[in-house]
Amino acid sequence: MDEPLISAPLVFRDDGTPYSPRHDDIYHSAAGALAQARHVFLNGNGLPERWRSRTRFTVLETGFGMGVNFLATWAAWRDDAHRARTLEFVSIEKHPFSAQDLRTAHAAILDDDAIVPLADALASAWPPLEPGMHRLAFDAGALTLTLVLGDATDRLSHLAEEGIAADAIYLDGFAPARNPDMWTPGIFASLARIARDDATFATYTSAGNVKRALRESGFEYRKVRGFGGKRAMLIGKRHDCKR
Repeated sequence: MDEPLISAPLVFRDDGTPYSPRHDDIYHSAAGALAQARHVFLNGNGLPERWRSRTRFTVLETGFGMGVNFLATWAAWRDDAHRARTLEFVSIEKHPFSAQDLRTAHAAILDDDAIVPLADALASAWPPLEPGMHRLAFDAGALTLTLVLGDATDRLSHLAEEGIAADAIYLDGFAPARNPDMWTPGIFASLARIARDDATFATYTSAGNVKRALRESGFEYRKVRGFGGKRAMLIGKRHDCKR
């Protein structure tokens, strides 16, 4: 039986940045949530270019948090005249926010008027905080968000059985030193099983243990310029042949 979920408390630092007391870490850079999402995860995965002219494109994220990466991806997909016909966004979260806290957080951190109606639609569709998979449909079903609520180690192992095959991976758990359970070799092995042969990934961290786990799981990586004062982040792709 699944353990009951423990929701995340909504806490802000003095500079207005959302903060997790559980992990003693921030949810996004003080330089801006949407700017970080676009620099690290969209640009890092070559989006929107990589989904163009595709019938279907799937993004897998580790750590939904406040949904900023999802909202930035949704907006970019909407604005792209050559977008994939359907976009599937799959994200895992062990400690989700309540719908009201999500609204409060979005009101505080989102600085793009085009994102506001998307954030409202997300909060309005927010599921009950119960373990398992919750599928939400937007834009007449052309975009689906599959929220996987629960422990990533357990949930990732089931996603391949659900037919999930990731084209792009957003590695966005809290920092490896703060939340090591999200960066284990087992997590990366599961991601490798879900990733398509040509899947890409991006993450804000360049920690040594993350690089080792990526390499051992069949991912190639390289360092590029980070965001918000970070010297480096990692981007890369799955090897052509799965092990």
